Amino acid sequence: MNTWRSYALPLILLAAGLALIGAYALRPHLWPQSGPPPTPTYTPEPIIPTRTPLGAPAADAAVTAPPLTTPAAPTAVSPPPAAALAPATAISHRARFGAAGGARITNAALQADLPLGAFINWNVALEPPLPGVEFWQMVRLDENGIRRTTWEEIEHIIAANPGAFWVVGNEPDVRWQDNVTPQRYAALYHEVYTFIKQRDPTAQVVIGGVSQATPLRRAYLDIVLDTYQVAYGTPMPVDVWNVHAFILREEADSWGVGIPPGMDGAAGILYEIDDHADMAIFRQNLLDFRAWMADRGYGDRPLVITEYGILLPEDYGFPPEVVADFLAQSFDFFLTAVDATGYPADNDRLVQWWFWYSIYDDGLYPTGNLYDPATGQLTLIGEAFARYAAGQ
Repeated sequence: MNTWRSYALPLILLAAGLALIGAYALRPHLWPQSGPPPTPTYTPEPIIPTRTPLGAPAADAAVTAPPLTTPAAPTAVSPPPAAALAPATAISHRARFGAAGGARITNAALQADLPLGAFINWNVALEPPLPGVEFWQMVRLDENGIRRTTWEEIEHIIAANPGAFWVVGNEPDVRWQDNVTPQRYAALYHEVYTFIKQRDPTAQVVIGGVSQATPLRRAYLDIVLDTYQVAYGTPMPVDVWNVHAFILREEADSWGVGIPPGMDGAAGILYEIDDHADMAIFRQNLLDFRAWMADRGYGDRPLVITEYGILLPEDYGFPPEVVADFLAQSFDFFLTAVDATGYPADNDRLVQWWFWYSIYDDGLYPTGNLYDPATGQLTLIGEAFARYAAGQ
């Protein structure tokens, strides 16, 4: 008994010392530190750059990678004709103005006088979710095939909605979206396209939009087209071309949209935060994409932008006034930009439809919200959208 007591005090002191050492090691989490703490931005998608501590040294400036060289376009054959569209002159002014979001909140925005012409919610629906607004169906994908729906459901929707727009996939080039290699996307597109066209030849099948119109993303699409040509002996049939028009960094293990699946080691453009709303970059990317379409034999097809906008937070330099100005300049471009590579049936206009992101996002990307459910009113950005869509 006396022997145990003789060891008790040293053991107690040893345990206390170990506890102090552990607490010291964990001090960034338990004890106050000098200077303000870092405030990282939580997101399961690494689009937004992580915030750094105030006063922390800036990282070395990144060097922009040179543009990728893309494979030469096949010249021996031309793509098959697209399904007949109504004349471009039949596209009303309002029908060109679309937005993405949830159906319930979008209906509330309509009640607040948002003059919306088209709507997309990254899903399929048997009945258009919003009366009087064109609904673009979307079949989501992954490497295994279609997801969020079934072939039986798609068949019912086709029968109930002849001539509908069908988008095949959403950002297959982004690992936390549909995440499909270009070779696999070619096969999945063929499967979905064939299924839809066999049941409704008047359906408008739309290729899935890659995240942005950069050389790296065009290289991804080159692989898709070349894979399709080799596998099926014919150019890939695309009724409507589609691209997203964000300006985000293309680098592995960094903020932005990363490197497309199946293209590890490829170099992209290292955009900086200030580039995110740069209209010169925005315009040039779309001009380049239209030129690329023409080079690949798709100059006679319409182009839709099913997603674009400002994703980075307000305090990164994107307050509502800046975002509203970006929206207005983008609308000016869409409504007036023509080029020899534009859509001939639309007086060589470059873009036929566009979808702003978003009606309302209460989570990761609220910067571009058009509607505020707390007030039941359109935001400053929504008011700018409404003026243009109403033809004012």
